[in-house]
Amino acid sequence: MKRRSHRRRHAQSRDPRGHWLLLMLVLPLAFGALFFEGWTTHEVDAAKTRRDCTTPVPRAVDKGGPVVRLDGGKVKSAGVPARNVALTYDGGPDPVWTPRLLDLLHKHHVKATFFLQGAKAAQHPDLVRRIQAEGHEIGSNTYTGAVMGSASDVRARLELSMTQSALAGTAGIHTDLLRLPQTTAVDTMCGPEWKAAQRAAADGYTLVAADRWFRKPSQGVIRQFGQNDVAYHDSEKLLNNPRVEKFTTVTWGAGLPAADTPATAPERWLGTALVWIKQLGHAFVNGMTWVLGIAGTLGVLRLASLLFFARAHVRRLGRIRPGSPWLREITDPVTVLVPAYNESAGIASTVSSLLASTHRQLQIIVIDDGSTDETADIAEAIDDPRVEVIRQPNSGKAAALNTGLAHARCDIVVMVDADTVFESDAIYRLVQPLAHPAVGAVSGNTKVGNRRRLLGRWQHLEYVFGFNLDRRMFEVLECMPTVPGAIGAFRRDALMGVGGVSEDTLAEDTDLTMALWQAGWRVVYEESAIAWTEVPTSLSQLWRQRYRWCYGTLQAMWKHRRAVIEVGPAGRFGRRGLSYLTLFQVALPLLAPIVDVFALYGALFRGPVLSAGVWIGFLALQLACAGYALKLDGEPVRELWAMPLQLFVYRQLMYLVVIQSVVAFLLGTRLKWQRMQRSGTAAQHIGQPVTYESLPSP
Repeated sequence: MKRRSHRRRHAQSRDPRGHWLLLMLVLPLAFGALFFEGWTTHEVDAAKTRRDCTTPVPRAVDKGGPVVRLDGGKVKSAGVPARNVALTYDGGPDPVWTPRLLDLLHKHHVKATFFLQGAKAAQHPDLVRRIQAEGHEIGSNTYTGAVMGSASDVRARLELSMTQSALAGTAGIHTDLLRLPQTTAVDTMCGPEWKAAQRAAADGYTLVAADRWFRKPSQGVIRQFGQNDVAYHDSEKLLNNPRVEKFTTVTWGAGLPAADTPATAPERWLGTALVWIKQLGHAFVNGMTWVLGIAGTLGVLRLASLLFFARAHVRRLGRIRPGSPWLREITDPVTVLVPAYNESAGIASTVSSLLASTHRQLQIIVIDDGSTDETADIAEAIDDPRVEVIRQPNSGKAAALNTGLAHARCDIVVMVDADTVFESDAIYRLVQPLAHPAVGAVSGNTKVGNRRRLLGRWQHLEYVFGFNLDRRMFEVLECMPTVPGAIGAFRRDALMGVGGVSEDTLAEDTDLTMALWQAGWRVVYEESAIAWTEVPTSLSQLWRQRYRWCYGTLQAMWKHRRAVIEVGPAGRFGRRGLSYLTLFQVALPLLAPIVDVFALYGALFRGPVLSAGVWIGFLALQLACAGYALKLDGEPVRELWAMPLQLFVYRQLMYLVVIQSVVAFLLGTRLKWQRMQRSGTAAQHIGQPVTYESLPSP
């Protein structure tokens, strides 16, 4: 009764839904912040490219002073009086040099004019407030330093309006001063720049250029500097010029009204929002740059580790093979447990492949777990005394395995899935590592049988490259986390010692394997014991299967979390295996959606060539590792053609499964059992030769 009620709790549960709404909100917000940061910082419309002048500035501008206003189409120019100098600084605020320039000006009791870029002002609001607090004048240098004559009309308007918003949000002001980026003296405001100047002047801006380089300070000049080390040293030299009587701001020197006026409350609110968005986008870009770098480094290290340990696994194979000096050949009788629920499509193939095994001493127990189809009848119709069929009410896979275990007569127990077809020597090869007295369980090599369609090929690559290559590494590191339910061998006394197959989690195979480690047993991988399994043929079926796997794995990891502080085999498994699963199968997939959004940001704003180069480079590493894995498994390398396509659909599905599973686990949701519709196609690929040139035959 306890088992059935436990199963009902799974069946009646519902998956959480709110986190999908949260994800749908977070990702657009993240992309919006990134898009804003990229558009304003990296100039998608080539606004930093200045076109050549085709027409000069009007004569009245060329012969006038560096301060230009338009009144009804009439040019009015102004300059500063003799022996007066207006220091102007473009492009800041700069977190390094702006404070130093302010200290220098404060030391000499001098006021200057700072033409700020809106993006940098929003990024460094404290510096803007300091400039204002120390009595300096603030003008606009556009939002990003875009060349206004080359920018689109929309861009040009936004450059000016967003700068005003940034200044309103940081200093609470509106400025009428504008210096066009990449202009110096008035004659440089020619061609397209003059048209941009006219549009800005029509909006009420006073245009500020600089006096020509040859004009002497004694004649009165407006000097133009950046915000860098050169500006600091040139300013220091000019401040010590004995021929200058007064250093002043642009408006005071030109006899104009103050350029700074208080911003309205709505302008300040909008500016504050802009500052927040800018800082969020900037912080997000910086943070994701680090995250992407760390994730990429971990990904490369993982691939390198898989190759290294796979090679180490191949070198040590001979030490656990039959015929080794200290290991006997296992020919003992074996009990094979086949739990089955509505497996009429494939049960006959599964049992027939087991009966064809070269390991002849078998007790095959088919446990029909309350099937509503002809599964039990088909199994009973198989005319072989080695086959036994046990019928029980529907209680779940773990309960079915425990029922079979109670009827097992052999000391070696093999657990298999009812949708799996086995090579003739699979059982023999699978049980051989049990000759070592410390080995309590053996994982077989599961291959995808129905791989003719694209989804099946993707899963085939995942089984070979992901699961099986991982298992080689896990064996070398002695931290195998899962003996797959499709094919695994166990010592019967080891199973009984951990209380049989637990019903505490939905990943009973992972839970059992971890329990064996904690009991002090070793778990190894036998890559030559091949079983062909049927994988989901639709994305919905794949989702349900992987969701249960991932959720059950999280349950098992939490259940056996104390292994990380234990000693011996349990401690090695905990510190190596659980840490690996936490990092690479939980943490990194949770970051994957944001990483994808950031990759799109990089392609749009940081150069598609660089982004494509990084993507192709990482893909090449994956292809190389997958090719090596296919070679080790005796599979044709031509299957690699499907791998690049896997990154666009399959990968996203897998990390969404992890997100769903983690949220469900954290919320304490009981996941319901989902069963895949079988078509009996596990044997679809069998018959194609699989060779292991490096492995000796039994």
